[in-house]
Amino acid sequence: MEQTAHHLPSADEAYWAAVVSRDPSADGRFYYAVRTTGVYCRPSCPSRTARREHVTFYASRADAERDGFRPCKRCRPDQPSLTEQYAAKMAEICRLIDAADDIPDLDTLAQAAQMSRYHFHRVFKAVVGVTPRAYALARRNQRLRSALAEADSVTTAIYDAGYSSSGRFYAAAPQVLGMRPGEFRAGGANARIRFAVGQCSLGAVLVAATDRGVCAILLGDDPDALLRELQDSFPRAELIGGDAEFERLVAQVVGFVERPTAHLDLPLDIRGTAFQQRVWQALRQIPAGTTVSYAELAARLGIPKSVRAVARACATNTIAVAIPCHRVVRSDGGLSGYRWGIERKRALLEREAEESA
Repeated sequence: MEQTAHHLPSADEAYWAAVVSRDPSADGRFYYAVRTTGVYCRPSCPSRTARREHVTFYASRADAERDGFRPCKRCRPDQPSLTEQYAAKMAEICRLIDAADDIPDLDTLAQAAQMSRYHFHRVFKAVVGVTPRAYALARRNQRLRSALAEADSVTTAIYDAGYSSSGRFYAAAPQVLGMRPGEFRAGGANARIRFAVGQCSLGAVLVAATDRGVCAILLGDDPDALLRELQDSFPRAELIGGDAEFERLVAQVVGFVERPTAHLDLPLDIRGTAFQQRVWQALRQIPAGTTVSYAELAARLGIPKSVRAVARACATNTIAVAIPCHRVVRSDGGLSGYRWGIERKRALLEREAEESA
């Protein structure tokens, strides 16, 4: 059978490793064809593994079919994979949750997905990254943030967002907003955020804190740019230059940047979605001097198929070093994106490795 230039380099052993392990996460990224049988398959195909020299890799189904291969009858690569079917189904459920006035119960959602309660709950968490209830609560809180900026009153915003009572909301407000709802609605007006900028071997470091704890540790080259970033987050907050006591906190953070294996016990004001907070908590459990890949971190969280979502959560972390997103690397050990620069990430990891040796 004549081969054209449509196929991917057959020497890429990463593809072959995915075929040998029948890795479902590789489905859709490429296809492989077996010249002795004339069929092409998805990487997770349960068929007997072909000999390596008989296999050719393709970027798409169309490329494989253009070279004369037909779809495998076992894995049916010309049809949506089970992973794709689940993703589409869970997207429908997310839209159902988004449109509901009240948070639907698990039985209602499972019935809509045409699954058992247990199976639905497991699939939803694997695809979305959080439980159905955690997703629903996070979406309601997002609606609340938008409503607070637009509604005539806080009370109106509370009910528009789907809270059944104002008392229940006010009990959760500090965790949801990081401040009182009236202050949030005013863009942080009346909120007091102390901050100070220090210098370390990695450049400038800005530390900011609310009454609840440290809300930002930012690294960069330009102190003014770091301050503008803080101002953009709370455009109407009262930003207060740190006093002598706060300067000691900054010194503590600077010391931790210089010696990242030291103990840093700071109260943190962490705000994010339920999924982001799960990832950030997992980051804090990675010991100094060690690294994990994004795939390993996703597996630890019980969501091995959500590697990209985990990477995005790492990228949105605004509390450098204390939430050590620098300890997450690519699967091959290489350094990937770090919001404060690859060189700072490398420097932090080198310091931790030296001190842990």
